[in-house]
Amino acid sequence: MKRYVTTALVGAALCATGAFAQSHQQGSHNPALKDGSPHTVASAARGANSFTEDQAQGRLKKAGFSRVSALKKDDHGVWRGMAYKGRSKVRVGVDYKGNVVR
Repeated sequence: MKRYVTTALVGAALCATGAFAQSHQQGSHNPALKDGSPHTVASAARGANSFTEDQAQGRLKKAGFSRVSALKKDDHGVWRGMAYKGRSKVRVGVDYKGNVVR
């Protein structure tokens, strides 16, 4: 009887520690969408861009650009246009990953 109780207690302890060993996951597993904030990169990644013009404009505004205009998708899938950063008018782009290119 003692052996049965001891075996049951050891088994229960082992089952409980497995649940504690698992970590709680947060965030996206997709490296292209690690977080929602737009990243500014030196060069755009080429690829099939599924962003609409309005979504690309939203990413640029979220990155601090204003008066975004003349957005057109180029042959490499990058949305390109003009925008203001402060008082400076600059060329901008949004690649298929959502990265902002200046």
